[in-house]
Amino acid sequence: MRLATWNVNSVNARLPRLTQWLETVGPDVVCLQETKTAQFPLAEVQALGYEVAAYGTGRWNGVAVLSRVGIDEVAQGFPGEPGFPDPEARAVGATCGGVRVWSIYVPNGRTPDDPHYAYKLEWLAALRAALAAELPAHPELAVCGDFNVAPTDADVWDPTVFAHSTHVTPPERAALASLRELGLADVVPTPMKGPHPFTYWDYRAGMFHQDKGMRIDLVYASQPLASRVASAYVDREARKGKGPSDHAPIVVEIA
Repeated sequence: MRLATWNVNSVNARLPRLTQWLETVGPDVVCLQETKTAQFPLAEVQALGYEVAAYGTGRWNGVAVLSRVGIDEVAQGFPGEPGFPDPEARAVGATCGGVRVWSIYVPNGRTPDDPHYAYKLEWLAALRAALAAELPAHPELAVCGDFNVAPTDADVWDPTVFAHSTHVTPPERAALASLRELGLADVVPTPMKGPHPFTYWDYRAGMFHQDKGMRIDLVYASQPLASRVASAYVDREARKGKGPSDHAPIVVEIA
C-alpha cells in the first residue's frame, strides 16, 4: 500500500495540481486536510479510481480520505471530540484495504494565551482517548495529517524564532508523546533536499527555497503497521511551481 497525507490548503483551488499528483504518484490511500469545502470535487477524483470519504462544512477546515483499495467504516469526527464551541470538520476515519486510517487537522492554537490553545490540547486529549478505544479492534492503524505541532526542536528551522509561540510548547509536545505512548510510531520521512524532513514552509518569499520550514505534518502508525513501512519521503516537488499549497505531501510505502 502506498499511503500519503497532504494539507492541500483548499481542494478546489488545488484541484488541477491534486489530480495531476494522484496520476503521477499513484497513492492507494490519501489523507487530505484543509479541504475548505462542503462540496468535495467527487467526480474528478472518482474518475481516477478513488472512493472518497469527505467531511467538510464550509470554507474552513475540512478533511478527506481517498482510497482505491476500498472504504469501509467511515466516521466523521470521533467520540468525545470537543468543539469551538461546536465540533468542527477536523477528523475523518475509514478502513482502507484492512488498514484503519484517520485524516486529521489539529487546531492551530493561535497563541498560548488564546482560548483556541486550550481547545487544541483538549482536542488532542480526546483524539488519544478515541484512538485508544480503536486500537484493539484495528491493530493496523495510521493517524495522518497536519498536527500543527513540531515534535522536537530539530523539526523547526530555527527554534529561537518560535520561542513563546504555539506548535513548539511543552504541553503540545507532551500531547504528541501521549499519542506515541499508545504504541504509535512516528514515521519520519526522508527529506528530498537538505537534512530536514520539513513539510510546511510559509508563503513569504524565500522561505521554501531557503528551507526555512517545519515538520508539522505527521504519520503515526501502530507497531504492526510501522513494521511494514519500507520507505517514506517528503514530496517537495508538489510544493513547487505556480499556486502550490504551503505544505508538501508525505508518501509512505507499506510492504
